[in-house]
Order: sequence, then C-alpha cells, then structure tokens
Amino acid sequence: MQCSLDKPVLDRQQQFNPLHTTMADFIKIAEEAFATGKSFPKFKAGDTVTVAYKIVEGNKERIQLYRGVVIRISGHENQKRFTVRKMSGTVGVERIFPISSPNIDSITINKVGKVRRAKLYYLRGLTGKKARIAEKRTAAPQEA
Repeated sequence: MQCSLDKPVLDRQQQFNPLHTTMADFIKIAEEAFATGKSFPKFKAGDTVTVAYKIVEGNKERIQLYRGVVIRISGHENQKRFTVRKMSGTVGVERIFPISSPNIDSITINKVGKVRRAKLYYLRGLTGKKARIAEKRTAAPQEA
C-alpha cells in the first residue's frame, strides 16, 4: 500500500469491502440514539443530593423528590449509576439511579460532603449523629 496525503491508508478488510463499518461505529450510533440529552451537575460520594424522579401510577405521572447522601458512583461514561441513602424514620433506605434514565427529571446538590472515600458503605452501620458527614467549606467570594 502506498501512502499519499490525499488518500487515507486502509487496512485489508476496508480495501476489499467499501461498506465496511467497525463495531465502534455501531456503538456510537446506538449511544446517540438512546442519549437523553440531559446534563446534570457534577457530584461525588458524600454529597447530599435531591433527585426528582418521575413516577408513573396508572395513567398519571408525578415527580417524587428523593433526598439523601450519595454513597457510591459506579459505571462509566453514559452507563453510570449512583446510590443514594436516606433515613426514613429509623430505617435506612437506599436507591440506585441510572444517570441515563429518562425518568430522572433533575438532580440538585444540597451539600458538598467532606469525605476521603469513594464508597461510603460504612454509613450503613452508623446511626444518629455518627452517620453525619461534615460539610465541605468553600471560601465565599470577596465583595469589594
């Protein structure tokens, strides 16, 4: 094969099959088709978030707010999932939300937590004031 500047160099399979498309092309097309197009704020484990989630009951649809601490984020790129833990009375409740779900209406960050771990499973064994996470303090902008 000769290399010229005006023609791209093709491998053997692409030379003999002009309709050749790679698997990466198909994956890219599928991701674009299923993308929700929503953008959410950046958050991490330890942050307190409120997730507005659409609930369908029969033919009615309503939005339910779920507020709790993010105890883990798993997955990559568009397939991320995050687990939110909240206390309902004296019982801890955890819920896993896929970030690409069309049922997530919005995510708002209430507090930025100060933690040194990526997975906060130790919160499951704590109750009361021991289960609190310190809030990360940020400097307020100075007014002149």
